[in-house]
Amino acid sequence: MMTLDELKTNRDTQIAVFCIVFFLLAFPAYFKIKADATSSTGAMGGVGDYNINGNLSYVPLDNGMEYIADGDTFALDDLHTDSVDGAEDMNIVGVRLSLSYGEDEEGSGPPTCVGPLGGQNAADTVSGTAMHAGFNESADGQNNGGNGGHEVIVEWFNSSMVDATVSGLSESEIVSQIDSMGAGLGAYSVEMSVAAQAGNAPGPGCSRADSGEEITYAVELIVFDYAIAPVFDESEL
Repeated sequence: MMTLDELKTNRDTQIAVFCIVFFLLAFPAYFKIKADATSSTGAMGGVGDYNINGNLSYVPLDNGMEYIADGDTFALDDLHTDSVDGAEDMNIVGVRLSLSYGEDEEGSGPPTCVGPLGGQNAADTVSGTAMHAGFNESADGQNNGGNGGHEVIVEWFNSSMVDATVSGLSESEIVSQIDSMGAGLGAYSVEMSVAAQAGNAPGPGCSRADSGEEITYAVELIVFDYAIAPVFDESEL
């Protein structure tokens, strides 16, 4: 235990006490300067460097399986976040439509319609569209004569800031780009369609037909949980 006499006479003790006092005063002062930096952010931090740590998760909104005939469109226009428990407390920043499909093409003809004479499956095109409050995106995929799948992703936040270090912005400006502020609540809709193609069958009396595809789909809300922390620069102490 340090005594008063040691503090008066022992140089090492004096240096140790000085260091302790310095850091007790310097650290609060440093963070106060950061907090008082010029900005219009109120209680949030001013313009500076920030680390954005976050986690993306996917919350089911709907899923199922549907046979869609060639040239037809299957639509789901009654999806709503009211069906998701706690949705109002989530930072919903997008929606993901996942599609998977096989190949229903069939050949017909005499028993000789096998191998090369029976022909091969042709690739079909499956299209998907996801929509919410004016945000929409579409994407196509093909089964290439077998199994296939693809995703349609619609986002309304700055995904480049996920797990990034951001400079030159205030904390509130960062929040405005990564927090949906409730924009993800409400109605959603998706559409799926099939353009089927039948391959050629060169054998005598052989033919092929493809009337559509069975689509397995999943609609998920994209949720971003985040934390923003100022970058600590020891050189500023």
